Amino acid sequence: MENKRFDPRNADKLMSEERKAELQPEKIIEQLHVNEDDTVADLGAGPGLFSLALAQLTKSDVYAVDIEPEMLERLKRNAEKESIENIKVIESDLENIKLADHSVTRVLNTFVIHEVTDINQAIYEMKRILKPGGYLLLVDWEAVETESGPPLEIRIPSKEMDNLLKDNGFNTELYYLDSEHYAIKAGKEEN
Repeated sequence: MENKRFDPRNADKLMSEERKAELQPEKIIEQLHVNEDDTVADLGAGPGLFSLALAQLTKSDVYAVDIEPEMLERLKRNAEKESIENIKVIESDLENIKLADHSVTRVLNTFVIHEVTDINQAIYEMKRILKPGGYLLLVDWEAVETESGPPLEIRIPSKEMDNLLKDNGFNTELYYLDSEHYAIKAGKEEN
């Protein structure tokens, strides 16, 4: 499978009321325990489903990182509609994130890790930008056949992803949102 990336022409699906009801982004991000002082990176932000919710929980910056300029333009428009001003968009892939070392206290990565070419490098980058004591929440599709979502052959099984995070020095807690989706809360140890 050559191009694993989501087509930005389908971005409206990512912000649909049906998807919001199914995923309940506010409920998912509760696991990050974001407070008003947290600086957050939403990696693979797309048009902003999670970035918009995160921005309402903190007075600090939310860095919305995505490789697709079209997605970031949509996110900017969506933030303007909701009068949200603390989202900073960054065009970047996840293997070389354009953020400084230890620049965020929380990292969110939802439904995008299966699109990354070098997963270990992306995990390294997540750890690099995360401050000691910070948290990563990674959410993705379980490697099971479903009616929607990415093709089965590019999905990463939850146990494999959990092991990759542990191998990269994270303390992890794996749990399941439902039969199709998993989440891993991963902590970066204090130095």
